Parts: sequence; structure tokens; C-alpha cells
Amino acid sequence: MLEQLEDTIDDVRDQAVDFLNSEGRSGAHVALGIGLTLGVALLATATATGAIKPAAARRSHRLHRDAPVTERPRGPLSLVLPAVFSATTLSAIRVWNAPSVPARRSAMQLWALAQGVNATWLAARPRSLPGQVLAAMTTAGLAAAFAHQARKLDRRAGMLAAPFGAATRIANRVDKAVDDRPTVH
Repeated sequence: MLEQLEDTIDDVRDQAVDFLNSEGRSGAHVALGIGLTLGVALLATATATGAIKPAAARRSHRLHRDAPVTERPRGPLSLVLPAVFSATTLSAIRVWNAPSVPARRSAMQLWALAQGVNATWLAARPRSLPGQVLAAMTTAGLAAAFAHQARKLDRRAGMLAAPFGAATRIANRVDKAVDDRPTVH
């Protein structure tokens, strides 16, 4: 029984080392990387969320100062940003644990820039269509740039940062299968 428990613990440890890309890294280095990446992501999100004053809340505050109303962010950003923060944060942890080379520093700088820009867009909450398109394009562009840099260091980190590549391949296969089926009239 004890041997089985030790084997399970070893398997979990090996899977964690593989997922975090932390082979040969000290526990302190891994913990610092997790703390930094999660801290930056949480700080950016908290800063952006704290800056949001929804229109309904402002109107309600003027009318009923004791009864604030909040509303959920709307538009493309409400769907894009949470995924970008979480997927790129997991990828950034793998990048952090990659060998210490100049490409790692530039990938981490790109990731930090992306977090800041995303937080800015979340706080700004553009209402116009051009503003929303600009926000979506910069968010996607920075995520793609980070994924490209991350992939240079660690293929899996790049895949984590750009999770929609696999989904696009699957969607293309399904679309092709549907197109190849005979049409019944």
C-alpha cells in the first residue's frame, strides 16, 4: 500500500515537472516563476477591474447612492480576455522554466506587455466598433507574438499560448467531412 502511494506521488511529481517544463530547475525558481506570472496576471486583472465603472452603476449611484449596481462586461473583450490571461499565464510559467537564453527574456517581456495592454483594454471598455476591433486585434496580435516566441523556446508553451490552433484544425476537418458528404434533396 505504501509503495503504491509512493509510486502515485512520483507519477504526479513527474507530470507536474513535465507540465511546468521544470526539469533541472530548483523548487525556488519554479515557485518564483509561478508567483511572478500569476501575480502579474492577477495584478493586471485587478487593476483593470478596479478601473471599470459600468454605466448602469454610475447612473444608479447618482440616483440611489446606497444601492450600487454592477453589470457584466459585454462585447468581444468579455470573451477574449479571460482566455488570454489564463492560457498565456500557463504558457508563461513554462517559458519561465525554459533554459535561460535571451529569447526567454524577450518572450517574458512580450507576455508582460500583453498583460498590460489587455488590462488597459479591459479598463477602457471601448464602446465603438472600431475601438472594439482595435482592442481585439491588439489582444490577438500580442497573444500571437507571445505564442510565436514561446514556441521557439518550448513547443508546448507555444501550443498553450495559442490553444485555438488545434480547435481550428478540428473545425477544418469537420467542415471538410461535411462538404464531402453527398447532399440529399
